[in-house]
Amino acid sequence: MKFDMLMPKMGESITEGTILKWLKSAGDAVTKDETILEISTDKVDSEIPAPVSGVIARIVVQEGETVEVGTTIAEIETEDSQAPKAEPQPTDVEEKKSTPPKKVIPVQSKSASPKTGNRFYSPVVLNMANEHGISMDELAAITGSGINGRVTKKDLQAYIDSTVQQSIPVSEVPAVQKIPTAATLQSRVETIPMDTMRKSIARHMIQSKQTSAHVSLYSEVDMQVIEQIRERNKQAFKNREGFSLTYMPFIVEATVKALKEYPLLNASIENEQILVKKYYNIGIAVAVENGLIVPNLFHADEKNLIGLARAINDLAIRARSKKLLPDELANGTFSISNFGVYGTTIGFPIINQPQVAILGVGAIKKRAVVINDAIAIRPIMYLSLTIDHRLIDGAMGAQFLQRIGQLLEAYDPHLVV
Repeated sequence: MKFDMLMPKMGESITEGTILKWLKSAGDAVTKDETILEISTDKVDSEIPAPVSGVIARIVVQEGETVEVGTTIAEIETEDSQAPKAEPQPTDVEEKKSTPPKKVIPVQSKSASPKTGNRFYSPVVLNMANEHGISMDELAAITGSGINGRVTKKDLQAYIDSTVQQSIPVSEVPAVQKIPTAATLQSRVETIPMDTMRKSIARHMIQSKQTSAHVSLYSEVDMQVIEQIRERNKQAFKNREGFSLTYMPFIVEATVKALKEYPLLNASIENEQILVKKYYNIGIAVAVENGLIVPNLFHADEKNLIGLARAINDLAIRARSKKLLPDELANGTFSISNFGVYGTTIGFPIINQPQVAILGVGAIKKRAVVINDAIAIRPIMYLSLTIDHRLIDGAMGAQFLQRIGQLLEAYDPHLVV
């Protein structure tokens, strides 16, 4: 029996999807729930399992094509005459365990070195000779210091230098540098098409800049106490939870507490109305292959420090393994971008619309600071805050940022996590 596999519905706001990669071909046998393709929406890339077992009879929608939800994308021959009618259903990405194959960028092999007469010349030597107008006969007369008398770049440069010195009078002005043509430069440009995720990021970033009046602030935070807490708890925590205790749960917890004190930072602007959110869905920026996504940690105010740590770790793992649902990227109220994990000290991220602020977390580095008129070495973190000046003034933004720092520095050093 022929079964029509449809483009699945990945979330309430998703109406179409793009085929990124087919992991199976026509004629291949598949089993139910086996990952057979990857699709991309304007929010997230996802792996899609086979809805039934059988043999792929025909692939209808090819890689790179975009179709609406409910469109037939493949036909599967099944032995079961009672195979269910295909319907676009939300994909349960948490149940799929297959790992997508790594994307491989083809590398062009270097062409063989050209041979003239009994001598070989490397592409570098030939390019130099061409740039300086040296003929093949003239090149053949140069004594080479390479293997089997091969002319090296150094040999050719020495010949060029000696020729120039002999032919140009001391008083003569040096020749104007050779200006490359547009065609020459274009031949040395690699063209890479933007994928669906990169196009989406580009649209959203431009939209944010055109929508919000961006203003950025930053401050220093002494992370001495939190570092002591992590050091004291790290081994027991990892043995119990299976992953390391990071700084991010502390930062999220302090941010949520500060948002409750400064509710306008947890708001959005719709036309000329201010919508203040009484729930706290914190977006955590996660770097993924070829891009960045911001899944939300829903109801962050209802989780304790351990619950936040588990939720943040889960989001990061599922984001990088393409196991997120598109709806997990919607309805955020405030976002945090942790570029400090890459060693960056400070940065000023772009606001994630329709939110009105985003927190940037820099790398924690030991610095000499003055404490009680004495110099001390402390782990210092720079926090940055980008605000939408249509709603948030500099004074409120500065107070909010300062409050987060105060909360981070006020943790109990004897806290057990």
